Amino acid sequence: QVQLVESGGGLVQAGGSLRLSCVFSARTFSSYTMGWFRQAPGKEREFVAAIKWGATNTDYADSVKGRFTISRDTAKNTVYLQMNSLKPEDTAVYYCAAKWRSAAYYDAYDYWGQGTQVTVSS
Repeated sequence: QVQLVESGGGLVQAGGSLRLSCVFSARTFSSYTMGWFRQAPGKEREFVAAIKWGATNTDYADSVKGRFTISRDTAKNTVYLQMNSLKPEDTAVYYCAAKWRSAAYYDAYDYWGQGTQVTVSS
């Protein structure tokens, strides 16, 4: 059973930066496409970014392109989301997700973390 544990959320002023981390519990990390999603109060969960299994291909939501960067460290079984130039509208609970050997980034993930709160003040 895969477990995902996010960390790195917090309160930051607009224009600031945060780096989220997600630790993957199994040895098969490199075989999973990893994604980040977020859910703001009263809104549906939305795709933020993903990185393809076994490769460095990435994809981003239009709202975060140029500000957020997803990366993975296979030695640490960890995926990161570097968030720069944060805006109040980025406030949400951010979730890490994993999908077995898939190039479809936007839905149907197999495993989810518990989420970490990001709050951006204006």
